[in-house]
Amino acid sequence: MQFQRRFDRVVDFFGSDSFLAIRGAEVAVIGLGGVGCHAAAALARSGIGILRLVDFDRLTETSLNRNPMARLKDCGGYKVDIVADHLRRTCPDTRVETIGEFFHSDTADLILKPAPDAVVDAIDSLNPKAALLEYCVEQRIPVFSSMGASGRRDPSHVNTGDISRTRTCPLAKQLRKYLRKRGITSGIPCVYSTEPAGNHSFPPDTDDLTYERGRVRNRISSLMVMPGIFGYTLAGMVLDKIAEPQ
Repeated sequence: MQFQRRFDRVVDFFGSDSFLAIRGAEVAVIGLGGVGCHAAAALARSGIGILRLVDFDRLTETSLNRNPMARLKDCGGYKVDIVADHLRRTCPDTRVETIGEFFHSDTADLILKPAPDAVVDAIDSLNPKAALLEYCVEQRIPVFSSMGASGRRDPSHVNTGDISRTRTCPLAKQLRKYLRKRGITSGIPCVYSTEPAGNHSFPPDTDDLTYERGRVRNRISSLMVMPGIFGYTLAGMVLDKIAEPQ
């Protein structure tokens, strides 16, 4: 079977049959901050058939250091539209769908029905992240989750593994506790860092929609490097899962 030349190296890597599975797959990327936008880019460039992008938030100027698709003039626009516009221009073979919603139990069915073939969890807030993981486990939707990337600088500390094996990361610890109370102790593949997190004491971004909703969160120092590594790692995990022989 012939594919567009731009996919030649992806086909070489996975083989024709597995690439057909990638072309036929639908993946939801939930959370389009530093991790999610990199994951979405890698998935689209690798030929995923349908990308379902989910985020409710607007792009702030302090997000520009982590988002490879955003321009200064995009500030104030919705992240989901900025990422979708970029991917539609650069990856026309991928159908990009957008949902401008905040994930919680009331919006779960709206966002994840019909069920995609895989979910990338790039949410950076505990409660919606925990709710997403619980929902995916209950609905048997493969989910690949990012633990905390901000405040880290050393790529050699990045690991992948089941959520039960995560260590050092405070976010992962809180998630394990939440999920354990609901009978979930394993079965969620993650990317995480064993490097201690950096300074969490910077003041919140007052132009962030989470701040307007009353969810005051201190700003965490972050470079593009670690969120990018986390996002690309998640994309690789998803592609490997989809490409597995059935």
